[in-house]
Amino acid sequence: MEITRRRLLSVLAASGVLAAVPTQWAGAAELADGAAQLLANATGMFAGTAASNAREETAAKLAAIERTARTNLAAMDAASGGGELFKGVPLGSSDPNLNTTYQRVYEIALATRTPGISTDLYGSSEVRGRVVDALEWLHERYYGDQSAGYYGNWFTWEIGISQHVSRALVLLGDAASAELTGTYIASMDAYLRNGKDGDVDLDSRFHTGANLADITTNRVLQGALTGDEPRIRKALTDQLTVFATVDPYDLQHGVTDGHYADGSFIQHSSVAYTGSYGKGLLTRVVQTLKLLDGTGFAYGDELVPTVQRWVRDGFAPLIFEGWMMEAVKGRAVSRTGSGYADSATIVEAVVDLASLSTGAEADALKAYVKHIRATSKASLDPATFVSPLSIVRYADILADSAVPATDLNPPARSVAFNAMDRTVHRRPGYAFTLSRSSRRISKYEYMSGENLMPWFQGDGAHHLYLAGQDQTQAFGVDYFTTVSPYGLAGVTAPVEHRGTVPELYDGKLFYDNPDHPLNFTASSESQNKYVYFPTATQAYSGGAVLDGVYGAVGWVASDDVPWRDKRAGLLPDDFVAYRSARATKSWFLLDDEIVVLAAGVGDAPGGGRAVTTTVDARVAPAGDAVTVAEGDGWVRWADGTRGAAVGYVRLAGPRAKARLDTVTRSRRLVRTSNPDTAVTKQVFSLAVEQSAGAGPASFAYALLPNASEAAVRAYEGVRVLANTPRLQAVDHEGLGLTGVNTFTGGEHRVSGLAVEGPASVLVRRRGGEVTVAASDPTTERDTVTFVLRGRTLRKVAGDDAVRVTRVPGGTRVEVATRHGYGRSFTAMLGQSGRPE
Repeated sequence: MEITRRRLLSVLAASGVLAAVPTQWAGAAELADGAAQLLANATGMFAGTAASNAREETAAKLAAIERTARTNLAAMDAASGGGELFKGVPLGSSDPNLNTTYQRVYEIALATRTPGISTDLYGSSEVRGRVVDALEWLHERYYGDQSAGYYGNWFTWEIGISQHVSRALVLLGDAASAELTGTYIASMDAYLRNGKDGDVDLDSRFHTGANLADITTNRVLQGALTGDEPRIRKALTDQLTVFATVDPYDLQHGVTDGHYADGSFIQHSSVAYTGSYGKGLLTRVVQTLKLLDGTGFAYGDELVPTVQRWVRDGFAPLIFEGWMMEAVKGRAVSRTGSGYADSATIVEAVVDLASLSTGAEADALKAYVKHIRATSKASLDPATFVSPLSIVRYADILADSAVPATDLNPPARSVAFNAMDRTVHRRPGYAFTLSRSSRRISKYEYMSGENLMPWFQGDGAHHLYLAGQDQTQAFGVDYFTTVSPYGLAGVTAPVEHRGTVPELYDGKLFYDNPDHPLNFTASSESQNKYVYFPTATQAYSGGAVLDGVYGAVGWVASDDVPWRDKRAGLLPDDFVAYRSARATKSWFLLDDEIVVLAAGVGDAPGGGRAVTTTVDARVAPAGDAVTVAEGDGWVRWADGTRGAAVGYVRLAGPRAKARLDTVTRSRRLVRTSNPDTAVTKQVFSLAVEQSAGAGPASFAYALLPNASEAAVRAYEGVRVLANTPRLQAVDHEGLGLTGVNTFTGGEHRVSGLAVEGPASVLVRRRGGEVTVAASDPTTERDTVTFVLRGRTLRKVAGDDAVRVTRVPGGTRVEVATRHGYGRSFTAMLGQSGRPE
């Protein structure tokens, strides 16, 4: 089978991963050996080996496998008959129930191949026979009829069930007949309805990113079961596309999902998703590398460096003391699982990646695993790992005294994930994460009753994580449950009530209107665009990073696409859209403070609504000793029970109002399938309130993580140079740092700096040396230009895109930002010699 997609070949070749698939086909003996090795690898990955399972570290995992299998068998015995295979899981109209049923069948099959558990399960031909009978029964009654199947969620039919069936067939081995295997593979192909001719379609919006990795991994297993080399090769070649870095100026198959050069990860076209779909993709590709080891079907060594880069530049900045940050989890922020559990999934992948790596990279990954374990406030339970082999590797890393606990992040790091409108700023005592939106990136993600009140999560919302804290007490699902969705930290929101999707549309989890020209169905593109993850309508969102340590971020609030198109008469009359407030904001990310400037803050023209801007919002357990101290121009929140504190200093503008309330709400408020569990928290908010009809306001605050009251009272670190909807700038004398964000066309002058057009610029002066960094937050400019007034400087070092020339009275810096996609460009300037 020749690979005919020249475009695909060129992308993979440019990414350095094309060589992963051999050009020569295997002979019959090699094919048989390779398929056998792949199946052995799969069995070992899921069930472990006699050696791994003899280790005491795997005992809890084995116990869990056995316990689950026995529970499932008992439920099978208690089933009522024709309408269910397992008691309490009725079949025929619920695709989640059918998926759960297949998962339970797989879990029973797993027990029959897991060395070390009871012999009435492990190796039992009787139990394997029951699994085979179950698969035959399910196919005959609920899966094989293509005209009756494919109801509910497409994911169930194209990925979920196929994953459970493929794994179960692998574990059954010879107990499953070739006829049964072939029958299921034919059905699984037929259910790839978003594909083409029963296979992956790289032009399908459903076959991208993590979803593509899931589908292709399933197909690799199916190919190994049948000795079908074309299926294996095609699946691997398709999966290779997820290794290619997305070039937004040269999209392949129109796909924006995947990893970007700045470390961003996007799924669902426009959702920042490293912490959910991204971790799923990481898990799947590492599993694929393990499956392929020693098979000859692919050379994993060619792919490992790409995954190492994902971990270093994409995942590590987003994990703080073992906690995966909320800003990159999409609708998953409303789930009850914690950021610690998210990181445990990533740890397993990193453990296995380390085993596939060599030299310094392997050492760094092992050290990072130890770092997460050492800094996490939750005990990582290796029994949650997929593979017993991973548990053993993890235990060996922890026991290796030669491996230090070392973060992949330097102690001070500022990262602009501008491709997904996120920013992370880290210091030893805290981490600050900022969520933005634009024409490129969604304001939020809602779907399937998850994340019911998401409206402002991408409107400048932030999370300020303090070191040494149990983040489950400050963030996670309980933060979104108890903090008002209109009062999330950092958000400017109109004072109004918004309805959830079920409230607006008669209890349905989506807007149902298939007869409209836009075809609103559960999985339609219109549903995505207008309900599930709408984007904003302006381009300005991004900023610059200097020396990887300091950052400037700018963002302009705007309406979303639903409001725009509703006003234009494109949407149905009963479709509900909401109008946003207005604000121009900057964040300057320094050492001991985060400085926030806001200008033009108020309601949209003609809106007539009051507007609230929340400087910060924090939660603490009901019994903690929380205090709020206030003085002239300052506020300090402190949790004496946990030794946590944040100070707030007003630098300009109106005084913010501090509140401390006790709030009790159900977790079901944010997700329909959450348990109806009441959560009580002390909720602190500091907000600037504007009455209806008030004119636009401007104000500036400094957030001081971990600051004592004396430090808050005495704070004088930053001077506000400008704060308008055109120009926002600050100066920090102690750092010698000036930060400037410009938002409109024309020249903007401030503090010896003249900037042309919209840009983000950082300038640091130390002695005779000047370092500059600049970016185009709109991603649409060819050049960013600014002039430094004073002595003429020359370029000493820096990016090739930065050009420095002499002008009367100063130095002109021109940065070629074309196709930079918000990237920062830097240069070091000196005072001696002739300018370039």
